[in-house]
Amino acid sequence: MKIGVALPQMAPGYGPGTTVDWARRIDAGPFSSVSVGERVTFSNPEMVATLGACAAVTERVRVLANLWVLPQHRMAMVAQQIGTLDQLSNGRLEVAVGVGGREHDYRALGADFTRRHQQLDDKVAELKSLLDGKPPFDGADPVGPACVQPGGPIILAGAMGPKAMRRAAHWADGISGFSIPGDAGEIAKTGDLADRCWSEAGRPTPPRKVSGCFTALGVTDAPTALRSFTSRYLNFLGPKLADLIAATTRASTPEALADILDGAEQAGCDEFILVPAVTDLNFLEVAAEVVTARS
Repeated sequence: MKIGVALPQMAPGYGPGTTVDWARRIDAGPFSSVSVGERVTFSNPEMVATLGACAAVTERVRVLANLWVLPQHRMAMVAQQIGTLDQLSNGRLEVAVGVGGREHDYRALGADFTRRHQQLDDKVAELKSLLDGKPPFDGADPVGPACVQPGGPIILAGAMGPKAMRRAAHWADGISGFSIPGDAGEIAKTGDLADRCWSEAGRPTPPRKVSGCFTALGVTDAPTALRSFTSRYLNFLGPKLADLIAATTRASTPEALADILDGAEQAGCDEFILVPAVTDLNFLEVAAEVVTARS
C-alpha cells in the first residue's frame, strides 16, 4: 500500500512558505503523492493554484486533486486547469471528483446546490469529452493545453453511499474515500461496496481504492491538536456533532498511525492519504519514520 500526504491547507498557521516547504519535503520522503483539496468559504488556499505550485517544485510524487467539486464549476475551465496541471507535473496528475456537502461554497460561487449527483454525472461526461480533444461547441477550437497523459488523468470518485457508488462505477477509475477515525472496518466496507458496484457495472478492471484520515504528529499534545482541527473543519455540521466526530479521531501517535495503516492495507486500500491537522514540518519527520518502518 502506498502512503501519500495532503498539504495541511485547512490547519491553522498555514502561511506563505507552507506550500513549497511541505511539497518539497513530501517529494523527498517515502511518500507516494502530495494532495490538495477544495473548499471556498474557509481559511485554506485555493486548490488549483496550490496544486500548480506543488507540481512545479516536485519531481517524483504524484499530484492529486482530492477532491474537485465539479458541480461548482464550468467544465471548459476545469479541462484547461487539468491540462495545465498535467503539463506542469509532466503526467503525474490524478483527480478525485465529487459533489461536496457545503452549500455555502456553492452559494459563494453562484452554483446550483440541487441535483448535485446528476450534475456530477453530466459534468464528468463533458469533462472527459473535452480532455479527449473534442471542442466545447461546434466551430470552436479544443480546450488546451493537451494533457501529457492521453485522454487525461485517471478520475476517482469521492462517492460515499451505495447510490453514489453505483453511479460512479460507470465513469470513475476508482474511489477516494475517507475514514475520520481511520477505521479498518469502515475502509473495508467502502472498498467491498466499490468492488460490487464495479462488477455490477460490468467493469473489467477493479477500482483503484484510496482512503485517508486526519492525523496529528510531531507536536506537543497532538491528540488535542487533532480533535481541535477536526471539530473546526467539521463545524459546518454544527458544533455538537463536530465535537462528537472529533472525539473519534486517533491518529495522533506513531503507534496509532502504524496500526491504522496496517488496518487500511488489510482492508484492501491501494493508497492511504495522511491529512495533517498541523503545519509543523516535524509532522513529516515522524510520518516518514512510520512509513519507512513498514517497508
